[in-house]
Amino acid sequence: MIRALGDGEIQGRLPALAGWRLDPARNALHRQLRLKDFGEAFALMTRIALVAEKMDHHPEWSNVYNRLDIWLTTHDAGGVSERDFALAAAIDAMLGE
Repeated sequence: MIRALGDGEIQGRLPALAGWRLDPARNALHRQLRLKDFGEAFALMTRIALVAEKMDHHPEWSNVYNRLDIWLTTHDAGGVSERDFALAAAIDAMLGE
């Protein structure tokens, strides 16, 4: 069973992720990216979608032109879990971070 991480665990792990923060209103990890243009944003979303599907863990996101907002939370656990940190790290790796 997947469990939600406690606030201390989340805060302790956040510094290892580039640009991610805890969004308490959504009980999720959040990152906003500004890319070159819509094509670059959409291409990144496609790459993320392929990895997320393999992980069976899907982001919540919003895209407006070159801006991509990503929220990661584990609904089954009721909050942020190891799965969210794993997907965030995979996204960071795609960005070369």
